[in-house]
Amino acid sequence: MPFQPDLTSAPVHAPATPISLIGVPTDIGAGRLGAAMGPDALRVAQLGPALSELGCDVHDLGNLAGPANQRKPRDAEHGDLRNFGEAVAWNQAVHDAVHGQLAAGRMPLMLGGDHSLAVGSISAVARHCRDTGKRLFVLWLDAHADFNTPDTSPSGNIHGIPVACLSGLGPRELTHLAGFAPALGPQSLCQIGLRSVDAQEKHLIKTHNIDVFDMRAIDELGMRETMLRALAPLAGCDPSQTHLHLSFDVDFLDPEIAPGTGTTVRGGPNYREAQLCMEMIADCGRLASLDIVELNPALDVRNKTALLAVDLVESLFGKSTLMRVPPAATA
Repeated sequence: MPFQPDLTSAPVHAPATPISLIGVPTDIGAGRLGAAMGPDALRVAQLGPALSELGCDVHDLGNLAGPANQRKPRDAEHGDLRNFGEAVAWNQAVHDAVHGQLAAGRMPLMLGGDHSLAVGSISAVARHCRDTGKRLFVLWLDAHADFNTPDTSPSGNIHGIPVACLSGLGPRELTHLAGFAPALGPQSLCQIGLRSVDAQEKHLIKTHNIDVFDMRAIDELGMRETMLRALAPLAGCDPSQTHLHLSFDVDFLDPEIAPGTGTTVRGGPNYREAQLCMEMIADCGRLASLDIVELNPALDVRNKTALLAVDLVESLFGKSTLMRVPPAATA
């Protein structure tokens, strides 16, 4: 008798995955206003109900509070960065909220906000992993490397330096949020989708030996092989002792399908490539925390990018065309 597929969807994650939505409404680190509206755009796109429909236990904690974006000029006293004090305050708030949810046994899902906030979220995850003895691995989906330092940043915008800060390069107020530095070693980071990298960033990526799959690599290898190689460091790891963090910048996506961001770069992954990326992350069964950043509704078209982001996050949590074997059965 020929194989008859079951066309119902089933979550890859455990049916009651406890997820806490943490809104961070600020564009303090960005060059354009608008990302502060990202959390509510994701809520309008029904992120919480979509995850609940997949069997997750979703708590929406609302939005964190922090200083307003006064669009200050570059500050020579603080590395020639813009809005430095405000960015530190927001990242401290993110760190505390994310760490609190991890300590409570819940999966934090940070709704940004610009990508500078990943300093706070990943520092919290790094602290949690050190406290619990877990291995941390970060996938960074982005069109940009975000590996400038205060000395190399052409704009002074802090959303361009989070990877450097997490690698221990930058002002102590940001590099030591976890209580130690670097929060993230090069063996714990993989960047995917890069296609706009400054000259100094190229040098830092090389000298720090960061694992990177830029768009040329994706074009040559295909998304399937790219993800197999990106996730290879997790092969054989005990899922209960491994923490996979995904930092998802929506400018990772091609602007033809995701116009709602202030940092678009042509030539990104298309819809099916992005879906496969998320599906393969889901299949590995290690996802334990997530950022969604740089969504700018002011530049979007009828919330198109937020709706796409929700669609992709559904795939991260197991939405698929066919029934699939849970990772626990194959680990």
